[in-house]
Amino acid sequence: MTTLEDIGGDAVLVAGGGRAILLQIANPGVGLGVAAHSDFASRPLDRLHATLTFVYAQVNGTDADKRRVTSRVNAAHGPVSAAPTPESPGYSAFDPALQLWVAATLYDTAITVWELVYGPLDDESAERIYREYAVLGTALQMTPELWPPTRADFDRYFAEETAKLEVTPEALAVSRELLSARSLPLVLRAAMPLARLMTAGLLDERLRADYGFRWSPKQQRRFDRLIRVMRMVWPKLPRGIRFALCSFYLRRLRASSR
Repeated sequence: MTTLEDIGGDAVLVAGGGRAILLQIANPGVGLGVAAHSDFASRPLDRLHATLTFVYAQVNGTDADKRRVTSRVNAAHGPVSAAPTPESPGYSAFDPALQLWVAATLYDTAITVWELVYGPLDDESAERIYREYAVLGTALQMTPELWPPTRADFDRYFAEETAKLEVTPEALAVSRELLSARSLPLVLRAAMPLARLMTAGLLDERLRADYGFRWSPKQQRRFDRLIRVMRMVWPKLPRGIRFALCSFYLRRLRASSR
């Protein structure tokens, strides 16, 4: 039986990171906050480190790990706010509805990537893991009742929210900077064509077009081949390799707290 720890600690989920971020910043509140207060597009590794540390601690860490990382995230979120104006709806990183959306994108992306690589979850595991994934929001300011009660309720919520998404000029600028890889070390830049292909392939057709991705039958075939290779190779790797990132980030978090 697959558990939340099995899914949340598996490094294959990193393949969906670009999709999750682009879904997040297409929400106007999240996009405005990121554009005004975050430098993650120019320092993507810092953003990746922070997100992975938070997720791994909440899903696979100890109670002490969870407290440490929650305190850090809350401290980082403190300055991220602006009052509404006639030109802007305003935003706050402590807004429970925005935290629900961020947690929802992480959950939906995780399950999408996991099932592409490992195959569909059984219903019992899927429903239990869904309920437990709420921790990515409830660890912050999202109240438990905001998390849709069932996967069917979540699917309706996610479809409704996705239909409202808008790729603003700010979101588009952030996405282009993020996926350009100009600030990445040379060794990581070599992987960016695959990262861009995976990100575009995981987005729906409307958002893919709104973000300016060019998509053709040839690119769809490349994406399908990439998924087939991942299906053949990744599940056969030893668990220690698949969970190496999780182990690394938890060790890093604990070392920094000493």
